[in-house]
Amino acid sequence: MKKLSFLLLFVVQLSFAQTTVDLNYYLPQNVQYNKEIPTPKSVVGHEVGEWHITHDKLLFYMQSLAKASDRISIEDRGTTFEGRPLVLLTITSPRNHANLVKIRKDHIQLTEENAVGMDVEKMPLVVYQGFSIHGNEPSGSNAALALAYYLAAAQGAEVEALLNDVVILFDPCYNPDGLQRFASWVNVHKSKNLNPDNNDREYEEVWPRGRTNHYWFDMNRDWLPVQLPESRARIESFHKWYPNILTDHHEMGTNSTFFFQPGVPSRTNPSTPAMNQQLTKEIAQFHIKAFDKIGSLYYSEENFDDFYYGKGSTFPDITGAVGILFEQGSARGHIQNSENGVLTFPFAIRNQFTAGLSTLAAAKSMRVKMLNYQRDFYKNVRANAQKSKTKAYVFGDPKDAAKSWHMAEILKRHKIDFYQLKQDAIIEGKQYKKGYSYVVPLEQKNNKLIHAMFDTRTKFRDSIFYDISGWTFPLAFNLGYAPLKNMSHAGEKIGDLPILKAGVDQKSDYAYLFEWHEYYTPKLLNAILQKGLRAKVGKSKFKLGNKQYDYGTIMIPVQNQKLDAAQLYAFLDKAAKEAKVVIDGVHTGNTEGIDLGSRSFFALKNPKVAILVGGSVTSYDAGEIWHLMDQRYDIRLTKIDVNSLSRIDLSGYTAFILPNSWGGMSENVGNKLRDYVRDGGVLIGYRNAVSWLKKEKLLKVDYKENKALEAKNIRFDQRGDFRGAQVTGGAIFNATIDRSHPINYGYSWDQLPMFRNTNVYLKPNKQSYNNPIQYTNNPLLCGYISEENLEVLKRSVPFAVNGFGRGRVIGFTDNTNFRAFWYGTNKLLMNAIFFGKMM
Repeated sequence: MKKLSFLLLFVVQLSFAQTTVDLNYYLPQNVQYNKEIPTPKSVVGHEVGEWHITHDKLLFYMQSLAKASDRISIEDRGTTFEGRPLVLLTITSPRNHANLVKIRKDHIQLTEENAVGMDVEKMPLVVYQGFSIHGNEPSGSNAALALAYYLAAAQGAEVEALLNDVVILFDPCYNPDGLQRFASWVNVHKSKNLNPDNNDREYEEVWPRGRTNHYWFDMNRDWLPVQLPESRARIESFHKWYPNILTDHHEMGTNSTFFFQPGVPSRTNPSTPAMNQQLTKEIAQFHIKAFDKIGSLYYSEENFDDFYYGKGSTFPDITGAVGILFEQGSARGHIQNSENGVLTFPFAIRNQFTAGLSTLAAAKSMRVKMLNYQRDFYKNVRANAQKSKTKAYVFGDPKDAAKSWHMAEILKRHKIDFYQLKQDAIIEGKQYKKGYSYVVPLEQKNNKLIHAMFDTRTKFRDSIFYDISGWTFPLAFNLGYAPLKNMSHAGEKIGDLPILKAGVDQKSDYAYLFEWHEYYTPKLLNAILQKGLRAKVGKSKFKLGNKQYDYGTIMIPVQNQKLDAAQLYAFLDKAAKEAKVVIDGVHTGNTEGIDLGSRSFFALKNPKVAILVGGSVTSYDAGEIWHLMDQRYDIRLTKIDVNSLSRIDLSGYTAFILPNSWGGMSENVGNKLRDYVRDGGVLIGYRNAVSWLKKEKLLKVDYKENKALEAKNIRFDQRGDFRGAQVTGGAIFNATIDRSHPINYGYSWDQLPMFRNTNVYLKPNKQSYNNPIQYTNNPLLCGYISEENLEVLKRSVPFAVNGFGRGRVIGFTDNTNFRAFWYGTNKLLMNAIFFGKMM
């Protein structure tokens, strides 16, 4: 009996040690392969799935294929933040490669006005296949090795017909930085005897994990905002071709099987055509056939939705294409136990490979239907735009050219036409200034994308959302905007975006002034203070000459600086141009209001800022702040790990940021930060950190409770939907602001759209001046919130501040830096950093 037990144990261990498979495990049988085409192993040194592919090896293999195969060309579209190339392969028949310029021109013509008479019978379909936008969902990019090999090396009539009928835009890795980070982790922890024990360290990657890019962004939310270099490369390729199908290969929990779209029908965005969903179902039949053949379990029309157009599988749905999401149960390493048995990495890769081939089979079979759909889509878009009473949108901010410019930049990246404002105008009670505002006509090809950016939807078929439900871009940018019934306000059509006016208007021997309205003023102020120059901020409005200066105006005196007058002028002019800000040289301190020598100008300190990272801190939130300060404002940010905090002297930091956190922090952390604030520091907490600050008696706030959450007449199988309906996953709400308060310096209107994805509600302070930001009685602007939570939100406050010792504690219940495109509230954090001691 002992011998038998030992033999069984030996067999089990041997099976775990020998889970390596060769290429034949993935490839279709009974197919001949061109021996001149290198296999993955011959280039990267291991079989597909034996090790997790690192991005450098993946790149090298794709380059090797392009050199060896006349079916493949490769282009470099830029780099990630970490300098990794963003490559795209074009895979099609040699005949098509020789005619690729004309094929692309004809394909684009299908989206234009004169496409009605075009013959699509012999036109190739365009498929964009992309893998592993989340770096720790690596089976996609590893499957790309085998799929690219198959498309390059397989021989025979079937594959040749496929490549004649389809042009494949092949993106082997959407997220090179994340893939490299995750591959390094799991490969470092791989044992010779593969261990499926879920408790093994291989399956517990450390913070911030490999899902995200360099700045810890989830890039599968950036297809519409296009704020990141990886997204910008993808979107440029997308609009260069307008593919008919786009696939997005992901992973999900280890105990799951395989998902393909369509998603939950009731959670499809109403702007998506019904025909799009019908085509998605038809494509799904090819996946069903393929997965049935290999015996893999799968499901559809559950869990996932098609609502937010910033996701890779949903964005194509408003461009005449069909987006397809694939989700594979993840081994999160090389092998893990699961409810469905032992899940190996090669098994996950084979499923992704199978889905890649079934997509191409659908593309070949449905080619003519898909091409006709694309042509009809754009024809209908133009017809509906002509019928609409709204002919255009205007947007802008008369005090902030940079924010308007950056929203226009998004339009430009999506090939949307727009115009300068012809002249200054007041529209629906708001001022729009030429050079600071733009007009977007709706009668153009990408009308659906415009609506996706400008719509303010508050009514929904469903109350469950996989992601955010509101993202109106002008509200995110805090810009004025209005619908127009004609194009009478349009001036010249924009080609290249104009260079913004910036610099010092005149040399002064007295002082320089700039208002705090422009988006990049924090960058300019930081450069001034880093230089060791003295600067002050005005607490009140004043008028000098013919110009009215608002709350928060920055004043730099000329005298008693480390630079002489000429050097100061030269430095400020250069710094202002880099920050896209205009500085006024003035020759007197005598004003209408506070004089420039008044004590109402507060002396500012050079900021030194730290942020808590690691542990239970949400990496998304921390990364958004890091990116904002590092990439946009050139402000150094010290990232302090929660495990190192107790050993670090915080006395030199003027501000310390606590991002959102999903777990408690140790007593040592509380004591450390209490001492920091007591000694004069400014502590800034976000979202759930507000609760921790209250518990530690650092922030004096009271909650508003939702007491209407008792389930009545809810069945057991409905409990998930009942709870999900109370989740505020991401919507936009209107708040009134007190512009005299330092937290609101730089805002020119008395109302501010705020993004919210929490159910933390604060009661207003009894003293009205302590409520500088407060939600209105009718706050919902865009997105979903339950009726119960909406009632609690009304007149609540998303901001609180109080003194503690010689320092200040500041709390935000909302994320003011959401996903890099919420430009409109970025200044709130900057105000807390620069002006926190004034509050």
